[in-house]
Order: sequence, then structure tokens, then C-alpha cells
Amino acid sequence: MPGSTFIAFVRQHLLPCRAALVLLLISWLSACGGGGDAPVVVVEPDGPGRTLGVERLQQISAADMRSALAAAGAKAPPLQVRYDVVSYRIEYLTLDGNGNQVRASGLLAVPVKPASRRSPMLSYQHGTIFLDAEAPSNAIAPGEPPLLLAAAGYLVVAADYVGYGVSKGVPHPYLLSAPTASSVLDLLTAARNWRLRNGVAGNGQLFLVGYSEGGYATLAAHRAIEAGAGALRDELVSVVPGAGPYDLAATLDALLELVRKQNPVLAALVDPGFLRRLGGTIRDEVRRALVRALLPGDADVAFDTRFIDPYLADDRDLIERQSNVYDWKPITRLRLFHGRDDRTVPYISATRTLQAMQLRGATDVSLTDCTAVPAGHLECVPEYFGFVLGVLGQQARDL
Repeated sequence: MPGSTFIAFVRQHLLPCRAALVLLLISWLSACGGGGDAPVVVVEPDGPGRTLGVERLQQISAADMRSALAAAGAKAPPLQVRYDVVSYRIEYLTLDGNGNQVRASGLLAVPVKPASRRSPMLSYQHGTIFLDAEAPSNAIAPGEPPLLLAAAGYLVVAADYVGYGVSKGVPHPYLLSAPTASSVLDLLTAARNWRLRNGVAGNGQLFLVGYSEGGYATLAAHRAIEAGAGALRDELVSVVPGAGPYDLAATLDALLELVRKQNPVLAALVDPGFLRRLGGTIRDEVRRALVRALLPGDADVAFDTRFIDPYLADDRDLIERQSNVYDWKPITRLRLFHGRDDRTVPYISATRTLQAMQLRGATDVSLTDCTAVPAGHLECVPEYFGFVLGVLGQQARDL
């Protein structure tokens, strides 16, 4: 079961009926009630999830996105471009790594459909990036995944995450489950309220997808949605995470082994499983080596690397409370995807997730292996997006 940190997050952030924290705004929307003129009540929180601003970015034509797919050649996903896409930057309130409210940003990509047409909602979580220019609301180009998915007919939201976009300079809460989930759920809330006020109709379906850190963020958001109540839980249809470090200890075990192979001096001093016995000088050097293995020196965003500290202290309970997202029972359809040759995020992260969930009684979870040769982290990205389109295509309506 999730630990006290996650429980506190749920109690403070997800539970409904926070009457003292919401402002009811009445909007008359003809496009959201099946064509009727009934009033729609929009719940705008005073805290996390509150919409702070929306900026229209640009409209990209379907022709430009087809050209981008053609230029990608064999790496292009098997996606049918149907619509032009209008992109927006949404600014909203969420939580940072210390549980404080912070202004964050994300992308909303809207397919240009006739006014009466509805769309399923898709939340896309991006992988680890080291340059702010690559954040979804900054990277507006025809070949970007959120825009291509919108061109296929989905209403797409993509959180920049804390530390990117308007929150650049705030340390990115890397592999910390509560603020990671918060950045996704709060954007979904802000985007929902904006589209309700602006007559952009959803069809009541929600999908979550993401690869690498995005896979981790996807599963963190999935767990948080199912631990709460309300529209997000009611609408969630399928979740498709790829190659994520859901089991942080297993991921860091593999990373530490890589560091030991590259540094024979450290290898002679470090005994995995007994890291708490390291002296202060050696511990600091191991920590620096792990950070160097994860993060390049030319990143222009700040990373909160506290997730490493409980690992170095052999504190598995704190890792569970603070970072792990693998050991719980999902109800919604969950389709894991991973490559057996992945050296960035080890395959065992996926197999341990599948086993833990099945032991808890989950019945609609599966793991699909990447078939690329080699089935490495980057080599499996194109196949992952094809897998996503196949899974979602079985259930998504109104594309």
C-alpha cells in the first residue's frame, strides 16, 4: 500500500467536496451538453488545478504534420493525420517537490473539428529532457508527439512538469511520485475547466500514455486518479506506460552496477545492499557518480535528486513512500511495454510491476515486449508509439 507521503497527498489534493477551496462559475455552453443549452457548472479550485492563464500558440495544418511523418520515414508511428491542430499553453497551480503550490505550464492541443464533434482526452507524459526548449508547451513543431496525437483526433494535454516552462528554475522533482502525479492531474483539471468554458467538447473518455520518465509519470498519475474520486476516475479508460522506472530501487541497482563497471576504484569499495555502511567521502562520490550517469552537465534546468538519498541509506521504506509506483492494484486497463535489452531503465522494473500488481489481484494488466533488435531504450521508442495507437484504437471513440 502507498505510504504516508502518498496518503497525505491524496487527502490534501484529490479528495472531493473541498467546499472552502472552490469557486463555482456558471457558463452557458451549447457544445458541451450534447447540443443543448443547459448551464454547465465549472468547478475552479482555489489551489492545485486552478487555471491561471491560457495563451493561444499556433495552428498547424494537417498537411504540415503529414510532411513531418513522411520525413520521419520508418521511425514514424502508424498514425492517420485527420485534422489541423490548434495549440495552447495553459498555466495552472500545482505542487512542487516540497508540497508547496507553484505556477506550472503545459500544452493543450485541440483538433480542429466541426463544432458538434466530440473528442477523447489523452494525457501525454514526456520522457526526461534536459533543455527547457524541449518542454511540450515550448516545442511546437509538426512532428512533436502531442500534436500528432491531436491530429489523429484526440484532445491532448501534456504537462511541462515542474522545473520547465513557466516554472523553470524550480527544481524538477525527478522520480518523486506525489508532485509528478500532481503536475499531470492538475493540468487535466485546468484543461477541463478551460474547454468547458470555451465549448470544446470531450466524449467522456480519458487515456494516459508516456515513455521513460513519462511512463513513470503515467503510472504515478494512474495510481493517484484511482486513489481519488470524481470525473477523472470515472472517465479513465486505458493506461499505456512504456519503459518507466516504476520500481526505483531496481532501477538504481542496475544504474549502480553500470557505475561500478565504469569505475573500478568505486567497484572495489561499494557493496550493493550495504550502501549505508559507506563512509561519508565514498558515499558522496557514489552519489555524484549516479547523478552524472543520469544527468548531463549541459542541462539548463535544475533537478531535485533527493530520490537517490534513501537508496544510498538502504531505506527501502522511504523509497516506497517517496518514489515507487509499482506495488498497488490498478482497476483500469493497464498495458505495460518494455524492451528486454534496455540499459537505461532495466526490464526488471516492468516485470516486478506486473508481478506485484497481479499478486494484489489486478486482472487487467499485461506486459508487452518490444521486438526491436536490440530492444534498447531508444530503439523501442518508435514501436512504443505504434503499440499505443493500437491499444487506444481498440477503445477510443469519436476520432
